[in-house]
Amino acid sequence: MEDMPKDPFMMLSWVNMKLRDRYDSLDLLCEDLDIDRNELEGKLNGAGFDYMPEINQFR
Repeated sequence: MEDMPKDPFMMLSWVNMKLRDRYDSLDLLCEDLDIDRNELEGKLNGAGFDYMPEINQFR
């Protein structure tokens, strides 16, 4: 998670861009980038965003 922005709103934008452009699921993104899914979701959930698998984005 070192390359990911620390600010939750910037993180949201970065993650959603990756999901839109390169990954078909959050699991694939986390596996490929060696990111702990629980930690990522915890940070974004803490800012009020939830992962929506049906659209493959955080909202």
